Amino acid sequence: MELPRGMKDFEDKENSNIEHIRNHFKRLSNLYGFLFMDPSPIELLSVLETKSGSAIRDEIYYFKDKGDREVALRFDFTVGLTRYAASQKSMRLPAKISAFGGVFRYDEPQKGRYRYFHQWDIEIYGKPGLESEAEVIEFTSRLFDSLLLKNITIDINHRNLVESFINKIFDSTDKKLVVDMLRVIDKIQKKSKQEILDEFKDRYDIEKLEKILEFSQIKGTIQEIEKKLDILQLQSWDELKHLVDSLENRGVSNVRINFGIVRGLDYYSGMVFEVFDMHSTLGALAGGGRYDSLTKAFGREDIGATGVAGGVERIILTMQDQGVISQIKENKISVLYVNQDMQKVAMSIASLLRLNGIPTDIDLAGRKLHKQIENASESKYCIIVAPEELEQGKVVLKNMQNGIESQVEIEKLTDDPKSILNLERL
Repeated sequence: MELPRGMKDFEDKENSNIEHIRNHFKRLSNLYGFLFMDPSPIELLSVLETKSGSAIRDEIYYFKDKGDREVALRFDFTVGLTRYAASQKSMRLPAKISAFGGVFRYDEPQKGRYRYFHQWDIEIYGKPGLESEAEVIEFTSRLFDSLLLKNITIDINHRNLVESFINKIFDSTDKKLVVDMLRVIDKIQKKSKQEILDEFKDRYDIEKLEKILEFSQIKGTIQEIEKKLDILQLQSWDELKHLVDSLENRGVSNVRINFGIVRGLDYYSGMVFEVFDMHSTLGALAGGGRYDSLTKAFGREDIGATGVAGGVERIILTMQDQGVISQIKENKISVLYVNQDMQKVAMSIASLLRLNGIPTDIDLAGRKLHKQIENASESKYCIIVAPEELEQGKVVLKNMQNGIESQVEIEKLTDDPKSILNLERL
C-alpha cells in the first residue's frame, strides 16, 4: 500500500520539530497581540479563485462534494482569513489574526515541500499604513531570532516602484507589458539571464529587457542604492525609506532593499518582502506584503491588508543545516528498573513525575536493563531503580548527555522533581 505522490506520514521527530516552531509562533503571536484562529480547511472553489483566478485549479486539490458544490482544500491561510475578516462587519480595526497548520498544493514535490505541508501566517486588516508593514516584518524577524537561526536576511521591495521603473524604461503604461516584465523579474531567481532573454526577445527590445534584468539585481542599503541609481524619481521610493526607518527604530537590522523581489504577478499591491538564509540555496523561508486588492475582491473597499506566511518544513531543514535542531533537547525522563522486583517502585515514580507535568517514559514489556537504556538514549535523564540503592531509599540518576551518574534520595525526588532534575522551565 502506498500514499499518493507528494504525500507523506509525519513521524514523531518531525512532529516534534513542527510543534517546536508552532510553540514559538504562538508565543510570539500572543506577545504581538494577534488572535489565533484556524480557518476552514475546505473552501468553495469560487472563494479560492478570488485570489488567483481560474488558473489556480492547476495548482490545488478541488472536487465536487455530495451536494454537487465545487469545493477545494485550502492552499494557504490568507484567502480564508481574508474571507473571514471581510465578513465581520463589526470587527474592531486594525484586526490582527494568526494561524498555523497544514495546507495542500498540487505542485511538483520538492525539497522542503510536499503536496501537504505546514505554514505559519499572520495578517493585519485595517487602514493601510507603513506601520502595519513594519509590524509584520518585525514579527517575522523576531520569530527567526527565537528559533536561533543565523544569517537571516529580509529582502524588501515595493511593487509600485518596480512598475514605475518598467514604465520609465519602456516609456509606456501598458498593463500587459508591466505583467510580462514582472514575470521577467520573477523568473530571474529560477532561470538564467539568457533563457529569459530567449523567451521574451521576440516581443520586446533586448536592450530594454537587459535594463530590467540589471535593475532586478540591485540590492543593498538605501545609501548604496541611491549611489547606483537615480531612484528619487521612482514612485514609492520614499515609502521604502520610511519603512526601513521604522524598522531601524524597532531594532530590526537584518533588512535590505532588493529590487528582484516582486512575489507573483496580480496579487500584491504595495510593499513585498521575502526571507532568506544567505548561506543556503533552499529558497525563501517566508514571504509577504500588502494585498489590498484581495479585501476589495471580497467586497470590503474600506479595509486594506498586509501579512506574511512561512513554510514550516523548509524552516526545519534550515534549522537542521545550521545545527539548531540538535540543540532542542527534550525534557523527557526515562524510569528504568533492574529487575521485575523493582518494576512496581519504578512505575510509582513514573506516575508521580507525570503528575508533576514531566514527560516520562517507562518500559512496559519487562525488557532487560540494557534494552531499556538503549530505548532511553534520547532522554535527558534516566532514573534507575536498583535493589542496593533502593534499600538506602535512593535511586540512580544518569545524565544521558554526558553519562555522569549520581544517587538521589527518593523522598527529595518525589518532593521537588523539577528542581532535582533541573527542569525548572517546564
